[in-house]
Amino acid sequence: MTTGVERGPSLDREGIRTDRAKWNLPVAALYEEAVRKQEAVIAADGPLVCRTGQHTGRSPNDKFIVREPASEANIAWGKLNRAMDQAQWDALHQDFMAQLQDKELYVLDCYAGADPTYRLPVRIISEYAWHNLFCRNLFIDDPAAAAAQSPEFTVIDQPSFKADPKRHGTNTEVVIALNFAKKLVLIGGTSYAGEMKKSIFSVLNYVLPLKNVLSMHCSANIGPSGDTALFFGLSGTGKTTLSSDPDRELIGDDEHGWSDRGVFNFEGGCYAKTIKLSAEAEPQIYATTRRFGTVLENVVLDEATRVLDLDDGLYTENTRAAYPISFIDNAVPSGVGNHPRNIVMLTADAFGVLPPIARLTPHGAMYHFLSGYTAKVAGTEKGVTEPKATFSTCFGAPFLPLPPGRYAKMLGEKIARHEVRVWLVNTGWSGGPYGIGRRMKIAFTRAMITAALSGALDNVAYHHDERFNLDVPVSCPDVPPDVLKPRSTWPDAAEYDAQALKLAKMFVENFKAFEAEVDANVRAAGPRA
Repeated sequence: MTTGVERGPSLDREGIRTDRAKWNLPVAALYEEAVRKQEAVIAADGPLVCRTGQHTGRSPNDKFIVREPASEANIAWGKLNRAMDQAQWDALHQDFMAQLQDKELYVLDCYAGADPTYRLPVRIISEYAWHNLFCRNLFIDDPAAAAAQSPEFTVIDQPSFKADPKRHGTNTEVVIALNFAKKLVLIGGTSYAGEMKKSIFSVLNYVLPLKNVLSMHCSANIGPSGDTALFFGLSGTGKTTLSSDPDRELIGDDEHGWSDRGVFNFEGGCYAKTIKLSAEAEPQIYATTRRFGTVLENVVLDEATRVLDLDDGLYTENTRAAYPISFIDNAVPSGVGNHPRNIVMLTADAFGVLPPIARLTPHGAMYHFLSGYTAKVAGTEKGVTEPKATFSTCFGAPFLPLPPGRYAKMLGEKIARHEVRVWLVNTGWSGGPYGIGRRMKIAFTRAMITAALSGALDNVAYHHDERFNLDVPVSCPDVPPDVLKPRSTWPDAAEYDAQALKLAKMFVENFKAFEAEVDANVRAAGPRA
């Protein structure tokens, strides 16, 4: 009996000496490999269920960019783009490669970027079979075409490697090191598969703006009339959920580029949160958790029956499903769309004071793009006992190698050139802060977004919110009028006012970092404290 394992060319190009590399395996073979090596189990309905161990999310403090002459002047060095010097890189690379020799490895040749003009051939070399399947789902899977062009960037993922902070200049045993000169990413010490996806996103956030393409941390879909919409938002704001709309075609759920020709997906799959996922609220995403080929991270299942329990956050609240975008019935096969007609900026306001939907001016759009506000809530992070404001520039600060103003300027220019309507949508709390109020109903949020994208909010009356400097519609189809006025949903209006002032001050304080690089109209477009 043959194993079906494909052994391809050598990895001499990468400096790895092994005759145990397996190239571009199909899904079923990767399942077999993952189960054989006890990396994963198969759930009752077919998905592959994996554990990531200690690291159930990204490790942003362990990400480094190597200082080298070709890219050094372009990088916005600092807390988010930590520098690794050449000597540290050389030591890390030497030790990393030594541990890979003669190891059983999985190689995938794939693409990032659906537009052929801007696509990036990528080679993934992984220690785990399930990591290879994850990348097969998340990147654009065309191994023959990718291999023919030879990879422009390579990601080598070795969770068993432990970095040495003294020798390698790292903070811990975890390392994500990106070298633009070598076109190489080394990932060690973590089994969280999202590091591979986001490392290539960081690469695209460097190379594409230099080609006058705006790289964006957003989802995108297309309506029946061919109108494209973008959805910006941090984790937990509903970016994936709200773009997966049965009445619109999905371009992609997380990463896109905006060129002079339109919008294109960077990926070939989706990476959705699954905690408390329901068939009623999110039928399309829920269905993917019952399919062969989907990779589930840290999802709890019954040991005897292998039946999933998506409500159980035993290992983490950050449970995930990685699946090909073709698993969404109304996905756009080409991964491309027209210039957007609407942009939705999502926030999950745990203070319970932002309106559920507001119309932004072009200057307001730049203000909120640079702010990138959402909130963490008690229980989601150690030490967080009350709502905590989070400002992530351009809704993706950890992945932006270039100065934030560069991305914001490009967005502002494109909004103006294509006359895009921009909306701020709060999927967070109403009637009080987290712990007192209630999370906005998905049905209401979907109705508001449907109204905005269809043009139903173009001719309604608007109320100007003086505190947050926002234009709020006074009516919206299928949404009770009082829901649109957050102050009226609170039992005590004075408490609302105090909480609103508190959040407005946070906005103002955070924006001081950008005041020097934007004009007066943008500075004036934010909340008033």
